[in-house]
Amino acid sequence: MSQRKTLLSAICGVLLAVGGAPAFAHVPYFEHVDFSEERPFRVRDSIEQSIAVYSWIRFDDLTPATDVDVYQFEIEEPAEVYIESLVPVCSGYEDFLPWFALVGPGLPEPLEIMPFDIPDGYGAIVVPNSEPGEPRDTFFEPFGGKYYYDGPVFQEVIVTPGTYFVVYWDPNELGGDYVAVLGNQEIWAPKDIVRALVYTPKIRHDLELHIACE
Repeated sequence: MSQRKTLLSAICGVLLAVGGAPAFAHVPYFEHVDFSEERPFRVRDSIEQSIAVYSWIRFDDLTPATDVDVYQFEIEEPAEVYIESLVPVCSGYEDFLPWFALVGPGLPEPLEIMPFDIPDGYGAIVVPNSEPGEPRDTFFEPFGGKYYYDGPVFQEVIVTPGTYFVVYWDPNELGGDYVAVLGNQEIWAPKDIVRALVYTPKIRHDLELHIACE
């Protein structure tokens, strides 16, 4: 596909998003630097706005993937928190199954052992993925022109004000590319449309991925 056609597709996709088509709901972001505990991705607008952060749990051929990605947001009044984990359908990602946890004040103490420290006075809700080898449903996402594995979803109204974190990791230590979906409301400011016009052609050319997707 030529760059002109790709740009035209991106513009059409964004226009459909503004018009309310559910397949084009997420404002795209890339993980240009590692979203660590020291340098988390900060949600600048409402946590209810639907964004898709194209990220990856780092790995190489010599060491296991113990990378932990952290996202941070604030709650000042009751808000519906929606979190999802998606993995592109690529050869080598069949058993890449990232988990995530919502960490914040007023949440229960987790029963699971997690690869990060929880701040004093905080709790966590852990959302596991499927087990390796289990069948996984897939769907086509036309905004980026890719198939994805369905992943776990968390959706709940959170009422306690404070700073919250969403943490993604891979307990199987395989690592790979994934999409952190935060929020489920289609809210598009002019800056979001510009962002989508910049990033959508890159996604359609697989420039967010760290492997050759087959």
